[in-house]
Amino acid sequence: MFTGIVEEVGRIAQREQAGDDIRITVTAHHVTGDAQVGDSISVSGCCLTATAVEADGFTVELTEETLRATAPRWEPGVAVNLERAMPASGRFGGHVVAGHVEGVGTVLERDDRDGATVLTVDAPASLAPWLLPKGSITVDGVSLTVVDAGGPYGTKPDWPAHRFSLWLIPHTLNVTTLSDLQVGSLVNLEADVMARYAARAAALEGPETE
Repeated sequence: MFTGIVEEVGRIAQREQAGDDIRITVTAHHVTGDAQVGDSISVSGCCLTATAVEADGFTVELTEETLRATAPRWEPGVAVNLERAMPASGRFGGHVVAGHVEGVGTVLERDDRDGATVLTVDAPASLAPWLLPKGSITVDGVSLTVVDAGGPYGTKPDWPAHRFSLWLIPHTLNVTTLSDLQVGSLVNLEADVMARYAARAAALEGPETE
């Protein structure tokens, strides 16, 4: 489990074929301090298993499914947000993040203002039920708060239900890769898993549940 609080921005240093998978080496210094082979590391929101760890980086392998389900940023030179799995004694600074990318969104607008950058993002339609104003969402591994959301009960009823906006403060832009996002950029999205657990439990309640 992760919290969506980025510990370090790393960079993909190498990509090579490994059988049917792709082997990626990521340069990093902070997250490798106590990491071991087999540990989970969130790489721009995607939970991956370290298959090798060195002082200056780590290696992971991407399956065909991982490549299909995530934004196409697995090339040398690309910056990525990194977070180690949260220890049981750790401080919970974001929200519950599983590291399972549920869809790839597209940045529609970027508005740089005094003190904030406003992004408007279109998510896949399947994520629309989980986009709630003031609710949580993970974007490229970063725990963020939805500001406006479209559709019924949203704050922007003229928007489609799968559209939402984010206000990013300078600190977030300085310590993550989100400052690089432009119109047309693709981002990894994960909805609030606690909301999904609650909805599943509610759907299974009642006399007809077997």
